[in-house]
Amino acid sequence: MPRMNGSFLVGLAIAGTIGAVAYPVFYSYPHRNDATTAAAITGDTVNTQWGPLTPLDRELIVRVRLAGLWEMPAGQQAMTKSSNPAVREAAQHLITGHADLDKRARSISQQLGVPIPNQPNAQQQGFLDQMTAASPADYDKVWANLLRQAHGNILPVVATVRNLSRNTLVRQLASDTNQTVLDHITILEKTGQIDFQKIAEKAAGPSASPTGPPPPSPGVVPPIAPAVEPSNSQVSSKPSPGAPGTINTNRPEAPDPNKIAQGQ
Repeated sequence: MPRMNGSFLVGLAIAGTIGAVAYPVFYSYPHRNDATTAAAITGDTVNTQWGPLTPLDRELIVRVRLAGLWEMPAGQQAMTKSSNPAVREAAQHLITGHADLDKRARSISQQLGVPIPNQPNAQQQGFLDQMTAASPADYDKVWANLLRQAHGNILPVVATVRNLSRNTLVRQLASDTNQTVLDHITILEKTGQIDFQKIAEKAAGPSASPTGPPPPSPGVVPPIAPAVEPSNSQVSSKPSPGAPGTINTNRPEAPDPNKIAQGQ
């Protein structure tokens, strides 16, 4: 019996040691991004009349602008290269939705002094190149999956900003972006071209997220960015139409960034 008790105590000691070692591992895994998120929320934060402006806030403004810079051309390309009515409908949603969001991002850029790019980044240009190079037989699938993957990647970022931002302008942009992204995801999936297995497999891969821009300099307003606009008149949809299976935004017209730049 004493020997049995001793073995039992040794077993308890081993189990306790394993638990002590394992606990930090199991605890830290779901919290592995906490430090990065905290830095994005607090680092290089500047105060504005609409509330604090964090690196994460600025990144959303940049990413909304970048999305329009490549998804607008992608939509226009599909209007000319695809004969699939569902793909063409999705293309109209992309063109209309990103023209609307781009105007909002450019307006907020002026109000908050956040510089935004005028060209898609290298990864996004690569997406456009893949679409251009796709054969007629593969085009619809390549087009729809690249865009569906991109919209899925930005959705968690938008949700995080909407949840954490203390800046009223950025929160509104996050709300508008969330509605448009959901609409685009819905309409892209309606094409019947989406490979959900591949999307799931790529979920842990790199995103198209750019590095957040630096804080704005006091009194310095960035140059007004040119609008992302369709180059043809084939578009008849409205931002996030309220047809069955889509997201209805009912949001007001975005402010004119040119008037903001002129102090009107």
